Amino acid sequence: MLQALAVAACYYAGGRLGLLYELRMNGSVVSPIWPPTGIAVASLLLLGPRVWPGIALGALLVVAHLTSLQPVSPGTVFGNTAAPLCAYLLLRAAGFRTDLARLRDCLSLVFLGGFAAMLVSSTIGAGLLVLSGDVPAGRFWSVWLPWWVGDAMGVLLIAPVLLVLPRVRSPVHWFRWKEGVALAVVTAALVPFATYTPGSLLFSVYPLLIWAALRFELPGSILCALFASVLATGAATGRRGPFDDLPDTEIMINLHAFNAAAALTALLLSAVITEQHHTRRSVEQACRELVQVLEHLTAGEPAPRVRPQREESRDES
Repeated sequence: MLQALAVAACYYAGGRLGLLYELRMNGSVVSPIWPPTGIAVASLLLLGPRVWPGIALGALLVVAHLTSLQPVSPGTVFGNTAAPLCAYLLLRAAGFRTDLARLRDCLSLVFLGGFAAMLVSSTIGAGLLVLSGDVPAGRFWSVWLPWWVGDAMGVLLIAPVLLVLPRVRSPVHWFRWKEGVALAVVTAALVPFATYTPGSLLFSVYPLLIWAALRFELPGSILCALFASVLATGAATGRRGPFDDLPDTEIMINLHAFNAAAALTALLLSAVITEQHHTRRSVEQACRELVQVLEHLTAGEPAPRVRPQREESRDES
């Protein structure tokens, strides 16, 4: 019960944060990054399906805040609850591991937890707006698309942070703390410059994402991607920097393309690098064991019994 209430509070807080960068399009409120979806999916993966009432309660509070002068739509609450549950079921069926140490886990989070599952909430939400008359039927897709992308970006940018950071015991390998500080300083200086300066400078963020992935794997790269996406979203909703004097359609296309590319770069590149590091460590361990066996055989002693390597236990809940 307490866990469900905590999830509801986090969901509502994430919704209020998402509404700071809201876009009103054709009678609906759309957030380019909707944090509650990432919070809900991560909560289900970490705590299990028993916390779904907390997600429903949080969705109810957010919808009530948006429609304070109108009756709350049960269908919208249902859609916002059903989408994370669908993501959880799809990811569990795919053998998803919450440490995101494998490329297949990141791909599953992107395509199953993000793109596929969020079709539920966006379709139900946009459909209800059409049925209620708030949105003309001809504008269904213009509401559906930003709704779907915003929910998916919440999963791609928020869920990995919540899944990975609590498991990090030594967050940035303290022997490289100087490099970590340098990366943080460069990111704090370059990203605001790229997102708030007129001109197409958003591409300059990607070398930082690659640097973070190469040196600090997923914890560093996903935080860098989240920081860049939040600032880009703020610039887009305020029509500043590279989004100044652009039509609404171009703003949404450019912003969604940047956010999606940043999230995919951080997730997939860091997963490939992490897999390579695990493979290298496994080969080094096998070589050390082989050297021990050869030393015993050379000395005329019986070879030591080598225990098969066990794969590191990972929480799949």
